[in-house]
Amino acid sequence: MGCGCSQLSSCWTSEQNGPHHEALNPENEENNEVSDLPVFREFTIEQLKIATSGFAVENIVSEHGEKAPNVVYKGKLENQRRVAVKRFNRIAWSDSRQFLEEARAVGQLRNHTLANLLGCCCEGDERLLVAEFMPNETLAKHLFHWEAQPMKWAMRLRVALCVAQALDYCTGKGRALYHDLNAYRIVFDDDGNPRLSCFGLMKNSRDGKSYSTNLAFTPPEYLRTGRITPESVMYSFGTLLLDLLSGKHIPPSHALDLIRDRNLQMLTDSCLEGQFSSGDGTELVRLASRCLQYEPRERPNVKSLAASLIPLQKETEVPSHVLMGIPHGGEAMSLSPLGEACQRMDLTAMHEILEKLGYKDDEGAATELSFQMWTNQMQETLTSKKKGDVTFRHKEFNAAIECYTQFIDVGTMVSPTVFARRSLSYLMNDMPQEALKDAVQAQVISPVWHIASYLQAAALFALERENEAQIALREGSVLEEKRNTTSLR
Repeated sequence: MGCGCSQLSSCWTSEQNGPHHEALNPENEENNEVSDLPVFREFTIEQLKIATSGFAVENIVSEHGEKAPNVVYKGKLENQRRVAVKRFNRIAWSDSRQFLEEARAVGQLRNHTLANLLGCCCEGDERLLVAEFMPNETLAKHLFHWEAQPMKWAMRLRVALCVAQALDYCTGKGRALYHDLNAYRIVFDDDGNPRLSCFGLMKNSRDGKSYSTNLAFTPPEYLRTGRITPESVMYSFGTLLLDLLSGKHIPPSHALDLIRDRNLQMLTDSCLEGQFSSGDGTELVRLASRCLQYEPRERPNVKSLAASLIPLQKETEVPSHVLMGIPHGGEAMSLSPLGEACQRMDLTAMHEILEKLGYKDDEGAATELSFQMWTNQMQETLTSKKKGDVTFRHKEFNAAIECYTQFIDVGTMVSPTVFARRSLSYLMNDMPQEALKDAVQAQVISPVWHIASYLQAAALFALERENEAQIALREGSVLEEKRNTTSLR
């Protein structure tokens, strides 16, 4: 494996001014543009409310490193595409034309190294961005707060190259400025591949500054002028290289002191012992030092950075999800009996499980119903529901659909279980499109309800939309696992 962390200091002494690998030409990013993404579009606020279950708190995610008052939600569009929706605070982007121009410009970028922007919403005071959803969390999570395993050296180098290539691609498209580049801005897709969040490509608005309030990590020229330049982005890239090397968020001034004192053992993550050679470690430190030069003109450009990182790549034939230890779509899922029944489209087993489940997942429904039973209208509504339950139990699914529809149409009460039961009744009657709509509605009412995801999977299987069905099945499995883990605490 080469020398370990303890030997890096001596290697640095002899190599810091010596020759290093001749960089290979980075791949032409023009040829790697993503072709299967939809054209950038404008959404209505109502569409995004439905997608995020009314901006439910359960759907708030931290994948893109956004902090209050600008919040990122996970959501699902009508076509089942998963998205990340960033909702700005009320005073941000007061100029609607500027917001739309910025969003449309960023929305023209399409690259496999980015979590690409799919659309936006500019309606009244609302300003929202809609991007690809990345399900495997942030670099900060995997680097600083890991649970199962620390990030491997090969994966850290892969992240560094991906970010450099993303910035190079954006620079070539006229978007050289990236705001507050940090470990929260880097996210991981379904395959465990790193992506750079597109949100940082939007020009600064009234909702905040280009950099976080931690001055220790801010480019010195930004502190003087308040302006971000391409050289400022390179400074932030240097801090990112330090993060990858150390596994900690070390202030650049402290890191540079350690480098000058040749105390690199203190700078290197102990989890990386034996995983890299002295030359590779020295080269990464050299690149970080160049990026962190006080004078902006002395920092490298992003194209040369990407070229320097290519020869450092290790285990290039190993998929990212393997290096990350992340479950992959092709791997076996741990499914509950309901999940397995949905996977094999065993409608009889699904019916038996839903029947036994009853209404225990309708939080607060029983209390609400008891208070509302006084009115004749509510009594009639409850009668429709009870008749629906009886016919559902007896497998009279046409009658169940009719009774549950009467209950739903009144609109006085909402019940995810009623939608789930009607969804299965539609499946029993070979009406998968209607079944899918009801399963989605059940999740709108109860965003973290695993049964809604499982029923969506069953409907998608019936519609022969295999890939989307597998995604919904995995979502249901993850939600159920989280639910079970929470109940054990």
